[in-house]
Amino acid sequence: MTIAFFSDVHGNLPALQAVLADLDQRRPDLVFCLGDLVGYAPWPNEVVAEIRRRGIPTLAGNYDQDIGLASSDCGCAYKTDAEKALGAQSIAYTNAVVGPDERRYLRLLPKHMRLDFQDEPATLSLLMVHGSPRKINEYLFEDRPEQSMLRVLAEAGADVLLFGHTHKPYHRALPYPHEGETRYRHALNIGSVGKPKDGDPRAAYLLLHLDQQTTLTDPTGLRSEFVRVAYDVERAATAVEASPLPNEYADMLRRAY
Repeated sequence: MTIAFFSDVHGNLPALQAVLADLDQRRPDLVFCLGDLVGYAPWPNEVVAEIRRRGIPTLAGNYDQDIGLASSDCGCAYKTDAEKALGAQSIAYTNAVVGPDERRYLRLLPKHMRLDFQDEPATLSLLMVHGSPRKINEYLFEDRPEQSMLRVLAEAGADVLLFGHTHKPYHRALPYPHEGETRYRHALNIGSVGKPKDGDPRAAYLLLHLDQQTTLTDPTGLRSEFVRVAYDVERAATAVEASPLPNEYADMLRRAY
């Protein structure tokens, strides 16, 4: 079985269309979206419409949650006054253009989804969140101390935790003792479709392959595949520049920071 996960589209319709076209070619068994459909780019309604048209099971991201509530605070961890000022323009614009039906959809999205597998291919519990199991806008960065990351997964009862929010993909296998043997929990950040921050402007998503080799007793026993999809970044960037959104967000798309 192959399961696709994507997240953090952030109103970038060209990036979403490229990822969906790639998924149509690969034909995974299941597809899930881990949230943040809107914000920072000028197609929030179009992105929501495409997700709904395809019936993709989707979580609320922090941006979705607050647009759904018509809030002026996206719950984003902006570090400087300049970032806060840009962010205020983005959420004001998104609140102004999002439709009432789209806002209701965003408001009612679930916060967690869980898949429990038994016996075949392996017994494991897979939990999908946007930021972390504890908080929708908590950042689980790759350099988080191992014991802290393990505690997050253990408290959530997750053998496999999939999340987005940081826009930086990674897969960590975390060892822990279990009934006299070493087992592994897996933390997977699936990256961002519409606003990567890892220096690669291509859209990102994740494929998880579950088969007869899947095991939690080997650090390589869970096979993930990070996929990058080229799209018309310049089309998205120039659309940002032609909108009331700050031009800085166009530069972020071009340079992926």
